Amino acid sequence: MTLALVLGCGLLAGLLTTLAGLGGGLLLLLVLSAVWSPAEALAITAPALLVGNLHRAWLGRTAIDRRVVRTFALGAVPGALLGGLAAGLVSPAVVRGLLVALTVLSLARALAKVRVVLPRSALAAGGLVVGGLTGASGGAGVLAAPLLLSWGLLGRTYVATGACCAAIMHVGRIVGYGAVGLFSPSVLGWAAVTTAAVVGGNCLGHGLRRLAERLPAGALEHGVLAVCVTLALLGFA
Repeated sequence: MTLALVLGCGLLAGLLTTLAGLGGGLLLLLVLSAVWSPAEALAITAPALLVGNLHRAWLGRTAIDRRVVRTFALGAVPGALLGGLAAGLVSPAVVRGLLVALTVLSLARALAKVRVVLPRSALAAGGLVVGGLTGASGGAGVLAAPLLLSWGLLGRTYVATGACCAAIMHVGRIVGYGAVGLFSPSVLGWAAVTTAAVVGGNCLGHGLRRLAERLPAGALEHGVLAVCVTLALLGFA
């Protein structure tokens, strides 16, 4: 039963991320945190999200803005590491609460057209905050969007650079999770299964991209975020 759930959620996460550009990782984390503790769910999903972002970064490697990545990494690497260390030490209720708050914020940004424009000088500091929240709750990657948009990144450059920045944060938090002993043999086994499922979902989503383009603009993205909020609130209760 658990294996079927992980495989199904992993496939769905990869599919959604490929089609909607967001939500898959958050949805996967929310579902798995109902089966395992939030900290264990973070450790299981981290390698899968790392592989997914590395794949997107590799596909768009010629469009990556390396200056943005370097500046962002100055704050994101230590932030994600510290957040990863905190994920294994703080109360599960705190981790789940952060996840709920970040999911709701994601939906608010999409539906209410909330936009946060930050000065370029805030990129490294913003990376520290986003990295820390990502390490602690796993759902703060969406907060990197206003930072990157403030630099004027658009289209393929935005996607490729964002994937590279996300991969950096995942590396930092994986190191943190390892330092506090979250990667037990069981967790590593489930992480491998999840990673394979996400990659399979990515391939499936790539083949269905043309069908998704027929939907009303924003419908898929908003629907994914709405589901994430529902699952987060149910899990938190």
